[in-house]
Formats: sequence, C-alpha cells, structure tokens
Amino acid sequence: MHNRIEAVQNAILNACQTAQRPIEQVQLLAVTKTHPFETIRTAYSLGLRAFGENYVQEGVDKVIAFRIAEPDNHVVWHFIGPLQSNKTRVVAEHFDWVHGVDRLKIAQRLSEQRPINASPLNVLIQVNISAEASKSGCTPESVLALAQQVVLLPRLKLRGLMTIPAAIDPTADEASQRLPFIALAKLHADLKAQLADEHAEVFDTLSMGMSDDFPHAIAAGATLIRIGSALFGTRPTKPSHS
Repeated sequence: MHNRIEAVQNAILNACQTAQRPIEQVQLLAVTKTHPFETIRTAYSLGLRAFGENYVQEGVDKVIAFRIAEPDNHVVWHFIGPLQSNKTRVVAEHFDWVHGVDRLKIAQRLSEQRPINASPLNVLIQVNISAEASKSGCTPESVLALAQQVVLLPRLKLRGLMTIPAAIDPTADEASQRLPFIALAKLHADLKAQLADEHAEVFDTLSMGMSDDFPHAIAAGATLIRIGSALFGTRPTKPSHS
C-alpha cells in the first residue's frame, strides 16, 4: 500500500504543478468502501487522515471501530454515497462530511438529527453535471435554490459542490475530458458570488475527480479528490449490509 499511496501523491503533485496550483489546495480523500477495517488502520499508519464510505452501515461500523481501536487518534469521515431519508440519523451522528445532498428533505433531516454537542455537519450539494439518468444529484439549474435553503438550516455548514461526471472517453482530447469539471467549477464560482458573505466565506470545496480522472479535475480546480482503486487496488464485493 505504501507504494500506491506514494504514487498517487506524486501524481497529485504533478497535476498541481501542471495546473500551477499549490498542492495544499487539493485534499486526498481515501475511499475505503468495501475494504476491510484493517485497510483503514494501515492507511492511517501511512499518513492518510480522511476516509470516504459509500454504504451507511458499513461506514458507521468502521467509524465506531476506529474510535475503539484508535481512541487517541482522529480521522475525518466523509459519507460520499447516495443517502436515503430513513438512514440520515446515523450518518448525522457519526460522519463529519456528507457529499450527496441533492434535495431539501435530506438536508433538513441531517440538520434535525445532528447531535447538539457535535460540530456542524459539513455538507456538499451533489450536482448531476452530465445529466445522466442513472446518477444522483440535482440539476445545475436548481443548485442555487437548494443552496439558499440549505444555508439557513442549523447544525449544517454548506461547504460546496460535488459531482460524479460521466466516465471519460479515453479517445477524447484532454480539453473535452475536462469539460464537466470546468462546468462544475464555474457553477461553484457563480454560486459563491450569489451567497451572502457569511456563507460564501466557507463555500470553499469542489469534490470532483476519482482514480481515472483526477488530474483533469485538479486542472479544473478540484479541492478534494476521491481516490479508491488507485490507493487500494480492486475493491472487494459490496458488503451485505448498506
């Protein structure tokens, strides 16, 4: 795993240098869905500090297990999968970030269910930037209205936007491959300009880019990239509980 992590970190550095961006502007989120808990402990020992999970029960189990196994150490937990309204409570109770907010009902439930003694839950609005029927996310046209409602909810902090664009066409030129990321970056900038100052100040996150396309996302302005297979290899099969 050490060699994989080092290779990804070097690729991030190269992408940042090519884009003339400081590497400090790009955070690596290690996606550990379906990987065993010991993978997280090993990755932590090698310096990774932010982990993303897609399945609710699997993710919660890992959060609890890490707190028990490593009581003196802290990682940041991101829930990055689709979220059903009947599973918001445990996510609100155990995670630090939620990437997949795409409708007001989910945001309202997360706000109501976030423990009072916890810091505000960081949330990202998921945008279906490629207009794929199979993908979650709100339309680019509806983002502003949703954002204006989410920022009013207590116990939440709207941090930015997230997307999972259509798979890139390897035969397309680089400019074409970057188009969805450029579109989300522009949407983020436009939205930031329209939010009130106290909300725009923390509207600082663009979660986009995965193992196959993160250099293009970094070139377009990604601040957080979600990397799984490039760090940990082929994922095991989906866990029985989600």
